[in-house]
Amino acid sequence: MYVIVKILISAMIITAVSELAKRSTFAAAILVSLPLTSILAFSWIYWESRNAEKIAAMSYEVLWFVIPSLAFFLTLPALLRFGVKFLPAMMLSSLLVAVLYAAMMWLLRFVKGA
Repeated sequence: MYVIVKILISAMIITAVSELAKRSTFAAAILVSLPLTSILAFSWIYWESRNAEKIAAMSYEVLWFVIPSLAFFLTLPALLRFGVKFLPAMMLSSLLVAVLYAAMMWLLRFVKGA
């Protein structure tokens, strides 16, 4: 039952964002820019474990991956404006981010000593 509640709450938030985008892309952009996935995940993990240290460690690790993910928000609009169709633009932007994530994981081995 608990998993169903988590899914329903998460789905309602995603639906709210997509409905808001129909009325105002600016307002939807503000809402989407919030780290909703992180907030939801941290909330669910904390609710289940009551382990604040785990949340602190995870949020610090998320920070490192926000950096390469910003490339998606630069690449996607540029490709769309250059006339690339939506799905190929999404795929290329996602591929770039995947490559940058791999580079960040490689870099973090040296930064964190992992």
